[in-house]
Amino acid sequence: MESKIRAKAAVLGNNIDTDVILPGKYLILVDPYDLAQHALAGLDEHFVDKAKGGIIIVGGKNFGCGSSREQAPLALKYSGVKCVIAESFARIFYRNSINIGLPVIECKGIHDAVKEGDELAVDLEAGKVQNLTTKNTFEATKLPPSIMEILTDGGLIENLRKRMNKK
Repeated sequence: MESKIRAKAAVLGNNIDTDVILPGKYLILVDPYDLAQHALAGLDEHFVDKAKGGIIIVGGKNFGCGSSREQAPLALKYSGVKCVIAESFARIFYRNSINIGLPVIECKGIHDAVKEGDELAVDLEAGKVQNLTTKNTFEATKLPPSIMEILTDGGLIENLRKRMNKK
């Protein structure tokens, strides 16, 4: 995972909960690629097709609220989501996303400034989001080196394996 991400935007609203991100009936699936086939199924039946080439989700406030299912960010990541930018996140979704290697950043004012299909460039370390379509730049939360290391390693488990092998 690189600290700079570029892709088209898929814009969602406020209070996108984990039941919408991955409906409960799919929790019996264990393969992340199978989960990905049902990402946002209840909200946008064409989401999986849109995400295949790689997209950045732009959400409003309280993204990822609801139950603490780790499968929700897994479904997004394996469907082709490169990053989620939102006004704010539910804390458990934010942490689960980092743990599985899906970059998430908070950026005030982003939701109303991005339209579906806008080309975005995100610099996770600098905390910058550029809307290349409108030429606007936004300040986002900078991800600290420890979180960047987890993301670069592909998630917390891989990060821990790497650290343990150094000893």
